Amino acid sequence: MSVNHVKVNEDRTYAVNEEELPPPPGGARTLPQLLLHQASTQPDGVAMRQKEFGRWSSMTFAQLHRRTAAVGLGLRELGVGPGDVVAIHSENRPEWVLADLGAQGIGAICTGIYETSPPAEVEYLLGHSQAKVVVVEDQRQFDKTWEVKDRLPDLARIVVMDTRGIRDLDHEMVITFEELEQLGARHAVEDFDAAVAQAQDDDCAIIVYTSGTTGAPKGAMISHRNLLTTAAATSRPFASGPGDELLSYLPLCHIAERLFTVISGMYSGYTVNFGEAQTELIVHLREIQPTILLGVPRVWERMLAGIQIRMKDASRLKRLSFGLAQKLGAWKLHTEQRSGPGPLTRLAGGVAWLIAFRSLRYKFGLGRVRGAFSGAAPIAREVLEFFAVMGVPIREGYGMTENTAAATFSPADDVRVGKVGQPLPGVELAIAPDGEILTRSPANFLGYFKNPEATAQTLADDGWLHTGDVGVLDEDGFLSITDRKKDIIITAGGKNISPSEIENKLKVSPWIREAVVIGDERKYLVALIGVESETVGDWATRRSIPYTTYQDLSDRPEVRELIQQVVDDVNADLAQVETIKYFEFLTKELDPEDGDVTATQKVKRRAIEQQYADEIESMYRARAS
Repeated sequence: MSVNHVKVNEDRTYAVNEEELPPPPGGARTLPQLLLHQASTQPDGVAMRQKEFGRWSSMTFAQLHRRTAAVGLGLRELGVGPGDVVAIHSENRPEWVLADLGAQGIGAICTGIYETSPPAEVEYLLGHSQAKVVVVEDQRQFDKTWEVKDRLPDLARIVVMDTRGIRDLDHEMVITFEELEQLGARHAVEDFDAAVAQAQDDDCAIIVYTSGTTGAPKGAMISHRNLLTTAAATSRPFASGPGDELLSYLPLCHIAERLFTVISGMYSGYTVNFGEAQTELIVHLREIQPTILLGVPRVWERMLAGIQIRMKDASRLKRLSFGLAQKLGAWKLHTEQRSGPGPLTRLAGGVAWLIAFRSLRYKFGLGRVRGAFSGAAPIAREVLEFFAVMGVPIREGYGMTENTAAATFSPADDVRVGKVGQPLPGVELAIAPDGEILTRSPANFLGYFKNPEATAQTLADDGWLHTGDVGVLDEDGFLSITDRKKDIIITAGGKNISPSEIENKLKVSPWIREAVVIGDERKYLVALIGVESETVGDWATRRSIPYTTYQDLSDRPEVRELIQQVVDDVNADLAQVETIKYFEFLTKELDPEDGDVTATQKVKRRAIEQQYADEIESMYRARAS
């Protein structure tokens, strides 16, 4: 990357990538125009696959074009016009993309609702966005909208994908997805193509609601220009194209998955796969063996835990083989970082692959992965190092909804563990005097829908986006994220501590699922810890430790001893002021529907601290007594 790194006024550090953005394929200015380009240049290329009832089916780009046109024209028949909002409330599936691109193609705006959202949040999002049509997946999502529909004056129609169990199909407000397509198919595909050509670069294309960790979700308005800028900026670091395979499983409401599934998918023309159930991630990965894999830290942590548990249960020979492979892989990695690849490092890598890594990688769906990515939250160094040693270097990037996920990315030939890369082409990045990360680029959003005050606080008049994240730049323009600005703990002694770094160290353990470090304005740090029910439950069963519920498992003294050992091991590597003095267990697994975490598994700290206020106070009283 062509990064110029300078310091201005001695208090603000800048890194700027002056590389020009590549022109989009076919001169496209919108995602629907990219779809038209792919349909004309590779009509028989496989755009999507979906697994239903145990079987995979395919859709070509030509078929995707025709069906998207039918959906878009069907929405227009329902009265949707330019500037109107169409909401999608569903898990990832081809119809999600059809509705998204179909709505954008006729000049409408698309917004997504997490499938875990409770009725109150559905009502807020549909009401705030003034959605005219909502596309729901099944009875579960239909019931949420049906419950609140009378309080949504702008909502005119509900489109249902899976109609099983729905009793109100004959209501004038309800139409099936199949009927929607049939409605649009009465018109010529060229009518849709003509509508697609009318879009302007700065028109709002989508509204992405932030996860709302500290309050009501805000709707970030993202333009067609923003989307195409991100597609172009990430095209070179992704280095993807026809023939690549992706599994779409993280929520499409989130900008990171939207980038990989829709934005980059349409730009690069690779195949996107949709599985049958979110709980079958490893099964789907094993079947597809994708070449591109995006995972939030929680996904990589669980995969690491799965491998560790598998090795604990393996035969002595397999454990010895894995240990030798790890040593060879670590030597290869560190040697190549110092002096580049050579015959001996290639030999070491080959031996490690044959004796252990090949089998493990294919069992976990990593056999063909050449692009492994992590985003949306900080990830522990130990996780990155583990997979790098296995020959799956995880490339981190940094971005947020408000800059359309485009800020920094790790170059394929220069992955630095613990750093999230350099600025993407066209991106200016700066560190403010208080450590806050600022970005400026054509990918910066238009503002928050119906919230000019929040827009003014986030997007300055000079174009700089205030991210709310804290970080540092090194001399090569590589960015390291310290924490969220609002999450930094300032102890009673005045020490600034990043809780996420400590939490990530704890969550590397296969026994720990959640960790929330607390200590703002306190004399020392404590933690609320949630055990990993699957691995700890298996551990308890093997030792004949009886338990019934999640809380009962956590209450076992043997489990407390197990977790205390993890805490002690982590404390040994921390400065004294950063150590965890006491911990208590979460009494249940955190759930988005209960408001504990966001749909992307970010802990809502304020909600957890309020919910466990008594337990927190007891930990501080214990030290005082």
